[in-house]
Amino acid sequence: MAFSELNAETMREDLGFQPGLSEKRMFGGIAFMLYGNMVCGVIGDGGMFRVGKDRETEAIELGAQPLSFTGRKMGGMVELDHGSFEDDGLRRSLVEMSLLNAASLPPKG
Repeated sequence: MAFSELNAETMREDLGFQPGLSEKRMFGGIAFMLYGNMVCGVIGDGGMFRVGKDRETEAIELGAQPLSFTGRKMGGMVELDHGSFEDDGLRRSLVEMSLLNAASLPPKG
């Protein structure tokens, strides 16, 4: 599955400069990692966000949907479809939640 390069660039801008931030191709898209922990990513023409289980309800109340790659909900992960991804305020709020979540985790490898 191809992913939107335009959405990836938008997400890069939302993330800004973060020490320890890297990119990794995965799930047929691109994921942004903070010290090895996934923050968010682009799949197809939408976005995914690892907000953490403690912020998942808040993210859904803002307008995100639970992420389910295989038809099974993935706890702590939410997604935005293409239309919702274009909502700058919503997307940036989810990026911020995801950065906070990743920063709370121990660095990987």
